[in-house]
This record gives sequence, structure tokens and C-alpha cells, in this order.
Amino acid sequence: MARRNATRDAQSVAVIGLGRFGRALAIELVDSGAEVLGIDTDEDIVQSLNGVLTHVVRADSTREAALEQLGIDSFDRVVIAIGSDIQASILTASLLKRRGTVEIWAKAISEQHGLILEQIGISHVVYPEADMGRRVAHLVRGSMLDYVRLDDDLVVAVTQVPGEATGGAIGELQLHEKHGVGVIRVKRDGRWMPVAPDTALVSGETIVVIGPEKQTERFCSLSPAV
Repeated sequence: MARRNATRDAQSVAVIGLGRFGRALAIELVDSGAEVLGIDTDEDIVQSLNGVLTHVVRADSTREAALEQLGIDSFDRVVIAIGSDIQASILTASLLKRRGTVEIWAKAISEQHGLILEQIGISHVVYPEADMGRRVAHLVRGSMLDYVRLDDDLVVAVTQVPGEATGGAIGELQLHEKHGVGVIRVKRDGRWMPVAPDTALVSGETIVVIGPEKQTERFCSLSPAV
């Protein structure tokens, strides 16, 4: 398989570690059309994913010879999804960096773990448990139907139309000037539609809002339109 790291969309991904996070990630990648190699040290896990992923093998990613035999360098991206074994995660990351693997993503289970991965040179470090905890916290408060963080201070939220977003065209209501957020989609007749300056929102509709975290949270907590 030829290296295609320069491509924007990864056509082939190796996922190392097939616990809950790695398994879900690998299956989603397959469903999206990517060729996926799953790697784990547990034979039962490997067998359970046989026929589900493009390829799945039992191997120890802390052994460079194993990475060589698997042709790890031919994949567009490699995800280190190893869970509780921090030593294996760090050693695997170190071996991949030494081999010159360009696109490496790695799961971190703590700030210290993530810091070490960054020091090794892993530019894409994710914290799935922490990110999910923050997301659920916002949902539990009840003002948002869904919530995704895009950057340190940029979020996208799904919420019901508040009263202040009705009574005129979006462009005339100046929501960005008043609240620091933008409404980018509205669900109408069961379909998500883009919002234009002349779009008028009505009570009961669901909208997608984007903006800084605090402003978005305040906007979504406004009283719903009646």
C-alpha cells in the first residue's frame, strides 16, 4: 500500500488498541469507507472483530519488529487508542515517531499522559473521557440538546429556538452583536436547513448555534419561544 499521508482524507487508518474507544473508532471509520487495520494484544477482542474491520490482528505494538511486519508506515494515519496501559501507549508513540510516521493520533487518559505524548511529538492528542464528561455536563443542565467543542473557546450547540431569536429575520435581530453567537442551521419539516439573513425562526424549531462557550451557553439558556 503506497503512503498517502499528504491526502486530506485518510483512506487507510491503523487503530492500535481495540478497547471501547478504539473499537468504536475503528468501526466508525470502516462505516465511513476507510480501510482499517485493527491491532490488539487480546486474542478474544481480535476474534470478535474478525470480519467487522478490514483487517484485524493480534500483535504487540511496543515491538518495532511487529510494526514493521504489519507495514504500519503504509497507512495514512495511525491512532494509538491504548487504554489503561500508559507505558505501552508511550512506547508505541515513541516507536512510531522514530519510524517517521507522519499522522499520529493518540488517546490520553490523563493530563500527565497527554503531556508526555506531546513531548514525544504527537500533535494530535485526544482526551475522550474528559471531553465526554464536559459534553454530558452541558447536556445535564438541560439548556442544550447536543454540544460539541471545536476549539478551546468555540462550541457548536443544538437547542430550541429562544424567544429572542423570533419576531423577525435573523439578520435584523443582530444576535451576534447582542449575544456573541450565530445561528447556522434550523430543523424545519424534519430537515436541517441553512439559515440566511432573511430566515425567520418560529417557536418549537430546533437550531444549531455556534460561538464562544460562555456566550453560547447563555444564549441556549434563554427562555424558549412561545
